[in-house]
Amino acid sequence: MGLTFVDTHSHLYADEFKDEYVEAAERAVTQGVSTILLPNIDSSSYEAMMALTTINADLFKPMIGLHPCSVKPETYKTELDFVKQKLESDNYIGIGEIGMDLYWDKTTEGIQTEALELQCTWASERNLPVALHTRNATKNVIQVVKKLNLKNLTGIFHCFGDGIEEAEDIIDMGFKLGIGGVLTFKNSGLDKVIKGIELEHLVLETDAPYLAPTPYRGKRNESSYVPLIAQKLADIKEISIDKVAEITTRNAAELYRI
Repeated sequence: MGLTFVDTHSHLYADEFKDEYVEAAERAVTQGVSTILLPNIDSSSYEAMMALTTINADLFKPMIGLHPCSVKPETYKTELDFVKQKLESDNYIGIGEIGMDLYWDKTTEGIQTEALELQCTWASERNLPVALHTRNATKNVIQVVKKLNLKNLTGIFHCFGDGIEEAEDIIDMGFKLGIGGVLTFKNSGLDKVIKGIELEHLVLETDAPYLAPTPYRGKRNESSYVPLIAQKLADIKEISIDKVAEITTRNAAELYRI
């Protein structure tokens, strides 16, 4: 039996894969990816995401959530109503992609915080894990989660790329670190942070179509590249890729109950 991986964060429904969804999924399966978790962006991405689950419900597992970059003053309340309605009528493995992004727009920080707190509350009430986007806002999101102090709240700090202090805070709160292509970037420094962190706290992800690992950096990312991230992690830890696959897959399966 070959290696089995879970891609805990992939937007394989994005326009970048138009007319190639099935082929991209087949390439992932060929590389040992047994499950691809699909975080939603907003109401405009929902149909494309759910279409993938009708193609292959065993491979694709959807989440529902409002991405912080889609938190706009004129629409965010309607978008949050959409998320709540879907949560009440359908089943999802988690709430995501939610969080804060202070890279693109700092003016919406207040309503981003509001949207994050509300969606975390829904996750706690439903015992669902969250997929957290924290670009230029990791400390902010940690602070929100600590302040909320919600029962059952857990999940993944997606695309982790911060320092050991943030990593320890996240682990202490009972969350996992989502490790993707940034780990393979020559000067990211993430390798030094991750070296001292136990595998039990890590899961693998691609964030496809973004942040492709070396040697595909700058090109379209896809779920079939998960083994490249796993191999880099194995090299850093000086262990076998089999061990990385076994533990990170178990971590994802336990967190998302898949």
